[in-house]
Amino acid sequence: MRRFHLAVGYASLALGLAGIVLPLLPTTPFVILAAWCFARSNPALAERLYENPRFGPLLTTWRDQRAIPLRAKICALLALALSYAMTVWLVRSPYVPFILAAVMGSVGLYIVTRPSPRGIPEDREGGGD
Repeated sequence: MRRFHLAVGYASLALGLAGIVLPLLPTTPFVILAAWCFARSNPALAERLYENPRFGPLLTTWRDQRAIPLRAKICALLALALSYAMTVWLVRSPYVPFILAAVMGSVGLYIVTRPSPRGIPEDREGGGD
């Protein structure tokens, strides 16, 4: 299982990094999954993610409070909306927009219903997507 978790961790991290530049691919869920997998296979790699200045605060907040900072929620929802708009504009299938609306709408609803972090001033919450 250690090798499996390590492989999934690396794959998730690669997808998360690709999601930084690809509009339809989310970053944060893949980085969270990578941290979870690394914690079970190679704690040193998990620690490197938690110490990362970009992802560390978001990962720590998620691990400790299951919360998403307001700024990250806004970025994620904007990315979802932009991705959906691009898909509607570029895809000619009449079904894809409806399927994506259901999927992206569910993801957006999940993001909106997560609590904001406790005890962290809004300007120190960190960014993200």
